Amino acid sequence: MARRIDVTGTGGVRLAAWEFGDPPKDDRAAPAEDEPGHGVLLLHGLMGRASHWAATARWLSERHRAVALDQRGHGRSDKPTQAAFTREAYVEDAEAALEQLGLAPAVLIGHAMGALTAWQLAAKRPDLVSGVIICDMRASALGAASQREWADWFKSWPVPFATLADVRKWFGEDDPWVERPNPARGEFYAEVMQECEDGWRPVFEPEQMLKSRETWVYDAHWEELAQVQCPALVVRGLDGELGRAEAQEMVRVLPRGEYAEVAEAGHLVHYDQPEAWRGAIEPFLDAVRTV
Repeated sequence: MARRIDVTGTGGVRLAAWEFGDPPKDDRAAPAEDEPGHGVLLLHGLMGRASHWAATARWLSERHRAVALDQRGHGRSDKPTQAAFTREAYVEDAEAALEQLGLAPAVLIGHAMGALTAWQLAAKRPDLVSGVIICDMRASALGAASQREWADWFKSWPVPFATLADVRKWFGEDDPWVERPNPARGEFYAEVMQECEDGWRPVFEPEQMLKSRETWVYDAHWEELAQVQCPALVVRGLDGELGRAEAQEMVRVLPRGEYAEVAEAGHLVHYDQPEAWRGAIEPFLDAVRTV
């Protein structure tokens, strides 16, 4: 069972936070309120939603209070037409979630855009963050060509999809961006679709996604990475978007950086290989918890 908790983000945007696991049954396993790392906030990537973290949140809940956030414009959170979709807005939303949910000092686990939000918040508010896990997010600038490619990609989607099976097939096999069949990718995108009168469409507005993305693709983010004082783990899928050389440079720039790699995983590391993902991050979480 998932439990929803409403959070008020910056500018009054209503955000949906979710707990997917039961509280620890053994009181000895339950973290003390003032213990560093007692809370975990999970931040999905662009177009994602909190439920993409459900499997991770369930095993985390055995020893932590784990909450996943639907970020503005995503999932069940508000998608106001006039809302800000800036980097500052995303970071301030995560800050508000930590404070309103009573999670701090917390470990932030972020995928892609959510990872950027995580390390920017850690740099801004070190008092709220005990550790950061950065999953497959680059610190270098991606540039204008990347933004144009994404705009064209959204236009290529054959929406509305007649069925969820069509969603799974297109994103898992037929999408020109898919190099080889990837059922996990199909499932990932099926999870961000909703049934409408004419078929299945995304729960987000593509224009809001592009607006969100344009606030980070033109800039590099090394300076903020260097300001993260807490322990930080950089995780990449072997076939992901974050290359090994850049990932290792990120580890070098982070004052307390560590590195992990997940074989047979692409960009959606936690979705592609959930057991290997757990194996990669659990030792880091245990070490942060005992600091």
